[in-house]
Amino acid sequence: MSALLILFACLALGILCRRFARLPDGIVPGINWWVLNIALPSLVLALVPHVTIDVHLWFPVVGMYVTFFGAWALFATLGRIFAWSAARIGCLTLVCGLGNTSFMGYPMMEALHGKAGLSVAVIADQLGCFPMLAAGGIVVASMYSGRGASVAAIVRRVLTFPAFVSLVVGVAVGLLGGWPEAVEKVMLQIGATLTPLALFSVGLQFRLHLQRDQLGALVTGLGWKLLFAPLVVFGIGIAAGIGGLTLTVGVLQAAMAPMISAAILADQYDLEPRLANTVLGAGILLCLVTVPLGNLLLPAG
Repeated sequence: MSALLILFACLALGILCRRFARLPDGIVPGINWWVLNIALPSLVLALVPHVTIDVHLWFPVVGMYVTFFGAWALFATLGRIFAWSAARIGCLTLVCGLGNTSFMGYPMMEALHGKAGLSVAVIADQLGCFPMLAAGGIVVASMYSGRGASVAAIVRRVLTFPAFVSLVVGVAVGLLGGWPEAVEKVMLQIGATLTPLALFSVGLQFRLHLQRDQLGALVTGLGWKLLFAPLVVFGIGIAAGIGGLTLTVGVLQAAMAPMISAAILADQYDLEPRLANTVLGAGILLCLVTVPLGNLLLPAG
């Protein structure tokens, strides 16, 4: 419970500081740089060597793909029915197909299920959600904004992302027997900065701009991301005989709030950035309630 309270406290501190404090220029990019390039890779390097190879670990990864491609199919269909713009379809596909499985997923899974749950969450994020951001996200953004996508650029982005490199190194180290205890301790201490800094950064960027013409898209988008996507993933898991912690973390990662990076990508490609920020802010608030509640209903909850 105390670990879960840290999430609320750090998020609230970020919101309050954005509202009342005089913040230095570039604080958000600086914090995000540390989280993405130092804290997250350190945590991946420390945790991945301890992941037990399990034939069921395909499930949390596939859950991320189902969430993304399901969102794409759903919003493309609804877009034709309701005559949505290409920008709106692309926006909802990005922010409701990609979950905040690292910045929020890691600390929430650790708070709810300890290091074991966090290890599964890392697999879902690094092999599932991140490749969807780096590859699928770029393709969707390019298609619905009218820009081209370079295959070489997509591949280079995936292969050079620090956390992905750390994942490959971590797997190799695990096969060789793991890190020396002192090295692992240092990496865990550095990785421990991820939770407070990531949630503080989320608070600093928090926006909630709701307009009447966005209400239908907002409800539909969050309905998929926070309810229907995890239900679909849960159904797949049950049908495949998945259970225990792997099922629980896979479903909860599918139910995670929209990804901050996806909203940034929507903004960069001019895919209704106001709607993207609205969905992001509302999704973050709601998932702080819906994920713990959903956890109570799942096998390892």
